[in-house]
Amino acid sequence: MTVTTDATGTLPTSADEARLWALIESAWAELGAEPQALRRALVERDPADDDDEPDDDERSSAIDRWLSPFLDRLTHLSAGLSRQELTDLDRVVERKLHDIDRDDIHEVTDGSDDGFLYCRGFIVALGRDYYEAVRATPALAVFDAECESMCYFFAHLHNDRFGSWPETGSGISRESFGNPAGWSS
Repeated sequence: MTVTTDATGTLPTSADEARLWALIESAWAELGAEPQALRRALVERDPADDDDEPDDDERSSAIDRWLSPFLDRLTHLSAGLSRQELTDLDRVVERKLHDIDRDDIHEVTDGSDDGFLYCRGFIVALGRDYYEAVRATPALAVFDAECESMCYFFAHLHNDRFGSWPETGSGISRESFGNPAGWSS
């Protein structure tokens, strides 16, 4: 296995990233059409046209009731993963959270240090389409929506199964305000 690094440390592989998004999509798919439609609506909405659309509180509430079943399904789908696979997936989540640790996204989601981390967890938990949409257009983020469990999901599975926290080797922080490139001075 070839390990790729940058100035910050070990990078996730494209295969690990694809695996993360596939697991997330599989977990959501098992829940049926309603959460799929809610997720799609978040991606496809025009953030500038809120006249006839539900507000952020309604959007957040509608998807919130699906987060626990989603995490249960994701836990089930991850049950057979090895120590290394869980570490690799944690590295991807860590990188995804770090990359959207930006002032333009925080301006939309708000939140304290922990609150902004949990908002970014929500963005990752909703899947690649929503993640990429928010990354490109921060106004698509939802104010104060949270999924704390996603932030350390694979790290907790690793700890539960193997009794230790994974060593990602990334050299980055998923914590809020830890991405210097994402914040203007």
